[in-house]
Amino acid sequence: MLSESDRIKIAKRVAEGLEDGAFVNLGVGIPTLIPDYLKGKQVFLQSENGLLGIGPTPDEKNINMDLISAGKKPITMDKGASLFDSSDAFAMIRGGHVDVAVLGALQVGHYGEIANWAVPGKTILGVGGAMDLVAGVKKIILASTHQSKNGNPKLIDKLTFPSSGARKADMLVTEHAVFKFTYDGPELVEILSDISIGELRKITGTEFKEKITTSEGKETC
Repeated sequence: MLSESDRIKIAKRVAEGLEDGAFVNLGVGIPTLIPDYLKGKQVFLQSENGLLGIGPTPDEKNINMDLISAGKKPITMDKGASLFDSSDAFAMIRGGHVDVAVLGALQVGHYGEIANWAVPGKTILGVGGAMDLVAGVKKIILASTHQSKNGNPKLIDKLTFPSSGARKADMLVTEHAVFKFTYDGPELVEILSDISIGELRKITGTEFKEKITTSEGKETC
């Protein structure tokens, strides 16, 4: 089971790579931790329930459940933040006005195809905003555990869960590694744990190339 420290490590690594001034949509799960680790960057965080300018997570004394993210988590608003109708939020996404979406994943295909909304055989409510984000944003970053709860690899040759759309992810950040997706498939660009590359290959369900960068030359998300 993924520890809270590993979840934070993934969120921090994604936050490091977000460019100052970017408009970024955060999915549910690990991506919701990102507002706490931006270290003074001016990143405009958008939520599809109608908010631009998400701030850090509130402490327990300042939680207001009338102010929540799309994942129903309590949030704060940065100075200058704006509230609007959900339809306007989706117009931003569909109109190509969101630079980056940081999403969770159930599975990721060899070329970056994403499955993040349904597990076959389990009751589901619908795809939600995932298909709009996958189709509408300029760049997709996946923040996810390397394996599922039952130990299966999430990065695999081909999806067996329903796809979220034809558009592919640009980058995958797990507790162990950072992968960039190219026309040839996944490329390992950074190791984030004490795992060896051989051990990483054993828990990854598809082949990947290696292009390791130093901490001083990290890939920009």
